[in-house]
Amino acid sequence: MKKEIKVPSPGESISEVQLANWLVEDGEFVEKDQEIAEIDSDKATLSIAAEDAGAIKIMVEAGETIDVGSVIATIDSAAKAPDNKAAGYEESKVKEPVQKSETKEISQETKPVASKDEAAKEIKKEDPEQSFGHVSPLAQKLLNEHQIDEKELINFFKNQRLSKKDVEFYLEHKGQQIVSAESRPISRETENKKMSTLRLKLAKRLVAVKNETAMLTTFNEVNMAPIMEIRKQYKEAFKEKHGIGLGFMSFFTKAVAEALILFPQINAQIEGEEIVQFKYADIGIAVSAPKGLVVPVLRNTEGMNLAEIELKIKELATKARDNKITLDDMTGGTFTITNGGVFGSMLSTPIINPPQSAILGMHNIVERPVAIDGKVEIQPIMYVALSYDHRIIDGKDSVSFLVKVKELLEDPTRLLFAGQDPIKTLLGV
Repeated sequence: MKKEIKVPSPGESISEVQLANWLVEDGEFVEKDQEIAEIDSDKATLSIAAEDAGAIKIMVEAGETIDVGSVIATIDSAAKAPDNKAAGYEESKVKEPVQKSETKEISQETKPVASKDEAAKEIKKEDPEQSFGHVSPLAQKLLNEHQIDEKELINFFKNQRLSKKDVEFYLEHKGQQIVSAESRPISRETENKKMSTLRLKLAKRLVAVKNETAMLTTFNEVNMAPIMEIRKQYKEAFKEKHGIGLGFMSFFTKAVAEALILFPQINAQIEGEEIVQFKYADIGIAVSAPKGLVVPVLRNTEGMNLAEIELKIKELATKARDNKITLDDMTGGTFTITNGGVFGSMLSTPIINPPQSAILGMHNIVERPVAIDGKVEIQPIMYVALSYDHRIIDGKDSVSFLVKVKELLEDPTRLLFAGQDPIKTLLGV
């Protein structure tokens, strides 16, 4: 029996999508619920899973734009799984631990104590074929951290099934060598690539924001020393208690949430001839995903603590990078934070994420000379930028909002007192 695989609807008002990528080969046997393809809409990248096990017949090439509901493949459920598929898996399952134990026994007999670097050198001396041609410093560091030698890694890969993509990678790179800039061949060739539906939509939205809003940006600087001291002092206890690292983004998210409550005009947007102000803070966190920039949303951040924020950010960022993000995860934000600092940005003017009216841009932390109590000191400083729609947000409100965020970050204890000075709150003045 053959079952048709149709393009699901990614969301309301979306009538067509682009078939971004096939995750399986034509004629391959697929399992039920196995992801077989990815589609790009103008809002997100979604995956399609097989509804039944069987042999797949691909009917649409990757890169084509198709209507929602179109048939892109069929699955013949009467087809039987090839024997080598299950056998290969069982074989690798059995072989791997045996080889690992053998490696450990040999190393114990021949070398009672040896560092990983020494062990790797000995492997290359004894058997040059049992080593990689080149291991990057980061890869070597990871091998050392997890106490893995190259021989162990090679034995693992030897038991893996070679796929079409592996062969294609070899064919593409087999003749390549690292060459100096002087000997690198000069080329004036060009390559045309079709823009994804998501990228096309993003381009239109960004141009529309510039043309349809009165966008303005205000800047400030934040001394990150207090937060860095808190992280240094409590990061181990925080990770042990909550199972996640304490990052900068949770402090910024919490500070923004408190500031939005104090400045509701920043937490607003235009609908027709009305201004809608939100009594809650749904903050979007811009994440760089394989298919482009996406902005998953944290709901009701004003009621979350730092641990809850960190856990939710990690969950949404992982979904975005694995192309598992859904439309529900990205809709309904009232404010956005973007962090260009992770890529080394010193300063930028972020573009508003419509229909929102403001966005906060974080940047990299650099040690700079600053004046403190009449003395010049070197402090870790981050420049921050707030882009806002001047049609509904006045300059006074935007500057005051950013100053409040700065104050909360430079004195994190205020986050416990709804943004107010703890001493004044205690004294009731």
